[in-house]
Amino acid sequence: MKDADIVGQSLAEVLPHNPKYWFQTPHLLRLNLLLLVPLLSSSVAGYDGSLMNGLQSLTQWKDYFGNPAGALLGLVNAAQSIGSVASLPLVGFFSDKFGRKPVLLAGIIMIIAATVIQSASVNLAMFVVSRFIVGFGGMFVVQPSPMLIAELAYPTHRGKYTSAFWTMYYLGAILASWTTFGTQDYTSTWSWRIPSILQAGFPVIQLIFWFWIPESPRWLIDQDRAPEATAILTKYHAGPEFEGTNTSPLVSREIAEIVHTIQLEKLSKNTGWGALISTPGNRKRTLIAVCLGAFAQWNGIGVVSYYLTLVLDTVGITDSFNQTLINGLLQIFNFGAAFSAAILVDRLGRRTLFLWSGIGMLVSYIVWTACSAVNTNTGSKPAGIVVVVCLFTFFFHYDIAYTPLLMSYPTEIFPYSLRSKGIAVELFAIYGSLVIAAFVNPIGLENIGWRYYIVFCCFLVVFLVVTYFLFPETKGYSLEEIAVLFDGENAEVEDVRLDEDKILASAGVDHHEVVAKV
Repeated sequence: MKDADIVGQSLAEVLPHNPKYWFQTPHLLRLNLLLLVPLLSSSVAGYDGSLMNGLQSLTQWKDYFGNPAGALLGLVNAAQSIGSVASLPLVGFFSDKFGRKPVLLAGIIMIIAATVIQSASVNLAMFVVSRFIVGFGGMFVVQPSPMLIAELAYPTHRGKYTSAFWTMYYLGAILASWTTFGTQDYTSTWSWRIPSILQAGFPVIQLIFWFWIPESPRWLIDQDRAPEATAILTKYHAGPEFEGTNTSPLVSREIAEIVHTIQLEKLSKNTGWGALISTPGNRKRTLIAVCLGAFAQWNGIGVVSYYLTLVLDTVGITDSFNQTLINGLLQIFNFGAAFSAAILVDRLGRRTLFLWSGIGMLVSYIVWTACSAVNTNTGSKPAGIVVVVCLFTFFFHYDIAYTPLLMSYPTEIFPYSLRSKGIAVELFAIYGSLVIAAFVNPIGLENIGWRYYIVFCCFLVVFLVVTYFLFPETKGYSLEEIAVLFDGENAEVEDVRLDEDKILASAGVDHHEVVAKV
């Protein structure tokens, strides 16, 4: 596949020819290993999502907390989402004000503290409070991470790495589901306390390596610290042969594009929250972010992801062993499907994956609904088995788009000045939907059973139509060039090749200056 089809012609013409794989190139290997630290942020969220599924299947957890059900069970699950929503007005501002790295560090510390409270819980109120703190701190971990990845990744790696971000959600889910599977035979409270303690595993790893993560070059340029940004990109994109010497053609072009775009955004003085709806292009971006966040929760995934045990109960799979086993196998399957899509995202394109996903989920849910009805009315075991198969086919089609693209697509479509706020808006749509769904889903399943699935079949039809008409393809553009898709002739994008030296000089970066080591 040609580089121009991935990053656009402007960057492609200055990309160095490297016959080696990235893992054979020391500076790229170092960069991609460091980016694993923010990449693990989605694993933190994944552990939490699957943890509640696992705990709810443990009789020890249910007995200890008085068998919560209905609205009370909804509160337990919604506490994390409520905490997430409460933090969103703050996290977007903090990411722009203090940088991506400090916000990530604050979130890591909060989740570790919440884990201590949760694992030591002696009553349901204490457990719910810990879930709230997990949600609040979780947004400080999740929100800045895809921006760090997108703004630091090597140009030809950006699409794959940002798509891999939410794919790593399932790494956390796998650990949580198999941990609860392994502790189910413990008769004491350690059956649920051990999985709760391990919730701090990924944050502790992030904390250990946090110091070595570079700050976002785009944030540094926005703070008038272009020489520092140049040094970072030189070290990780150009390699040691350019450190202490002239900047590389690739880094010069990257810095020029970033500087030019940010300068134009500052001149427009349109970078507040109101800017999200101030122009037709921004309104379309914001609508996509809200739709993507809401679609990701109201396409039926919430019924399975947080209430898998109730779904399995409706088809006759009620014992703890089989439920936790299915949950564990499902997470491994999900990871494989999502990771495969993330690897192929530059070849297939974002729009293709969204449309394929929408059609596949709709067909899976229709079959699932029909077989659930047959199983409920006749007790047909084969129909129940088909329902479980449909769970896997539905998840496959969800995973190929809504897992890899959930955070990477909004990260791409928003310009730098609105990227942090745009992601915060999407996260608000995600966790606001989760709060509502956490209360509505168990009530719907308990009162109307399989008929509740018909609601999601109708939703999926609407979502597919909206996706077809609203979501553009972003493959083949740099982060700065994507603005053309939304703003057209009004896009603040020009051919920086004509005035590259002048743009670099305006930011205090001489095209031929000596670059300090970092």
